[in-house]
Amino acid sequence: MKEILAGYGRVERYVFYLIGAQFCLQLINSAFFILFNYFMEKEGYPDYEIADIVAERFLGVMLLAAPLGFFVRGKRLKPFFYVACAIVPTFSLLSIYAAENHLDTLLTWAMRGWGAGFVFLQVTGLPFILLNVKREHHSEAIAMWFQMWSVTVFFAGIVHFVLNTLNPTFFDERNMLILFSVFGYLSFYFISKIQIKEQLSDPIPIRETNSDLDKIFYTIYDVVRPYDWGRIFSALIPTLIIAVGAGFTIPVINLFFLNIHGIEADTFAMMSAGTYVLVAIVILFMPHIRRRFGYGVAITGFQTIAVLCLLIMATTEYYAGASFAAGIAVFFYMIRQPFMNAAGPMTSELTMYYVGERNQEMISALNASIWSGSWFMSMQLFAWMRQLEYRYVTIFLITVVMYAVGVGWYAYLIYLYGREGE
Repeated sequence: MKEILAGYGRVERYVFYLIGAQFCLQLINSAFFILFNYFMEKEGYPDYEIADIVAERFLGVMLLAAPLGFFVRGKRLKPFFYVACAIVPTFSLLSIYAAENHLDTLLTWAMRGWGAGFVFLQVTGLPFILLNVKREHHSEAIAMWFQMWSVTVFFAGIVHFVLNTLNPTFFDERNMLILFSVFGYLSFYFISKIQIKEQLSDPIPIRETNSDLDKIFYTIYDVVRPYDWGRIFSALIPTLIIAVGAGFTIPVINLFFLNIHGIEADTFAMMSAGTYVLVAIVILFMPHIRRRFGYGVAITGFQTIAVLCLLIMATTEYYAGASFAAGIAVFFYMIRQPFMNAAGPMTSELTMYYVGERNQEMISALNASIWSGSWFMSMQLFAWMRQLEYRYVTIFLITVVMYAVGVGWYAYLIYLYGREGE
């Protein structure tokens, strides 16, 4: 244990400032994950409308991520962090105001802006780490980056549960969302503490030409040409499959517990806090597990267990009237999350190494775009299926099948990476 923690202690100091900024912004993300659906339900929105509106947040990411991936190559990344620090808290507050007053057009655009703002951190964070951190510290730095989601879900869940218990009238979902959104502005402080000369990726050389038409053609060609697109697409296939499946389940998981098992916001917040403590603990050990057992165990082994847990959780709807059904659903949800989330840092590390250094900004951008685009489409389909009165279990089983296919593809990708290493 001491050796494992020592590995994190050797990570460069400025990474901790970046992680601090991410904590402030991820805290908003986590609060919205736990509370926003409950808030909208209390404002009178049915579950299919909630899914439709929340999906707009992922549309903003999908549209901006890939262009930003092209744009940031060869540039300093710290200014993009500042953009995220300004946009995410501001549009979070705007979303709360719009939902409360049923200004649906404003709410739609506020959610899109929220997602777009988060892109400026999602796309640039991992490339910054890989460019500016020693390779022997990559696993720990990437694990820390991914741990912030778990840590902030725990923090948001505990804080909401405690304050709501003390004063449920004042510390309701609305006011807690506002509190966490305002806290997000502290991210400016942490970014300002990153004082290093950044290592930049190689810029894309654009050739000069006298013809405007030729300039447009060669600019597009020169921007696209440096990337290994075959390798990039091969690495993205399992991400796409798993992301589409996850979009049917994760953004609306609290609605499943509310509508099927009657679990309210305060209970779900506490449940999520406990769950993501487990996630954070497991992620802490992932670099050690990967070095000792390889990507096969750290990725496909963990993900396989997670898929089985999701299957058991989803099927509790078949016997939801039984007194023990809610307990089984909660238990397997809490087991599933650590195994699925803990594999995240290792899948990112694997794909970043597999595609190579010159493709890392692009695959980071495309990963963000794929996750958000897939969640946008999946949530639109979820809303449509719920309007047609499809059961939650039917929709969640789609996720189970897609996860199984994605895990199989990761196993194939691990084989390819291992063969090239040999």
